[in-house]
Amino acid sequence: MEKYMRRCLEIASSAEGLTAPNPMVGALLVCEGRIISEGKHAFYGASHAEPEAISKVKDVELLKKSILYVNLEPCCHYGKTPPCTEKIIAAGIPYVVVAALDTSSKINGKGIKILNDAGIKTDVGILEKEARELNRFFYTYHEKKRPYILLKWAQTPDGFIDSDRTTPQTPPVKISNHATQIVDHHHRSQYQAIMVGTNTIIMDNPSLTTRCWYGKNPLRITIDRHGKLNGNYNIFNHDAKSLVFTTSPADYGYAEVIVNNSIDVEYITGVLFEKKIQSLIVEGGTQLIESFIRANLWDEAMIFIGDFPLKKGVKAPVLNNDAVLRETLLSNKLCKIYNS
Repeated sequence: MEKYMRRCLEIASSAEGLTAPNPMVGALLVCEGRIISEGKHAFYGASHAEPEAISKVKDVELLKKSILYVNLEPCCHYGKTPPCTEKIIAAGIPYVVVAALDTSSKINGKGIKILNDAGIKTDVGILEKEARELNRFFYTYHEKKRPYILLKWAQTPDGFIDSDRTTPQTPPVKISNHATQIVDHHHRSQYQAIMVGTNTIIMDNPSLTTRCWYGKNPLRITIDRHGKLNGNYNIFNHDAKSLVFTTSPADYGYAEVIVNNSIDVEYITGVLFEKKIQSLIVEGGTQLIESFIRANLWDEAMIFIGDFPLKKGVKAPVLNNDAVLRETLLSNKLCKIYNS
């Protein structure tokens, strides 16, 4: 069983960054020990994995003696597509193996019950840990009612993210190399949104797009409490959508504006939940990242460490959790930390 479920996870992961707010799902049909069909949810709005796999089988009699493997519980409600449970029952498939339950409120075991009530045998929990890890954005969103949050920054080996600059005319210290930039932009293509603070925009004028990686640009988010920004900054161009949280709105050009008298990270993540944003990168600066750390609103941190000390400047955020992964990217190091 594990062999086939690993293949389901491989199929599902090939649509990474394309299915949100839906999960990544792969399915395959096995008849008498042979894979006869595979399917996946290719992008948001497309057909689901189970009907994709079923529709590819030309000899429908084979379905009646096949096992359907799928990494997520089949849906049982009408959305952009009909319920997958209906397709499975109509096809006469006698046995369904599922990696993990869909814990969203509309499903959460209901799909399995419908299949069982129709006389279909089910097994649940094959490679469950791996399946939940693959769809960690989806599970965090539905179970914690907020996006999955990645904190990301680059720092020198002695713990600084930049020099003490007082004007945007002074360029930032270049800590990351081209290899780390590619990794960074790859992550941007996987996440639905990316966020930076007011000072980062004023001092660095970032674009926050996936220029170094093929993929969708994330929604660009910032906080501008006192109306310091305007529509001339790169974050407000037409390359991607933008969202501004502010107490004192200004002219942001091409951007959605949310005005509220009190803006904190709990409020922001609540709004993003309502907007069905399941994943968020918080990229800087230090004050913004530390506000998420203080609120314990983070799941993962990705820290790029350069190859030269700065000795003084703007201190990097500090996490007391142990690093679980270290990689070398040319002259830089990548450190990953997970919130236990």
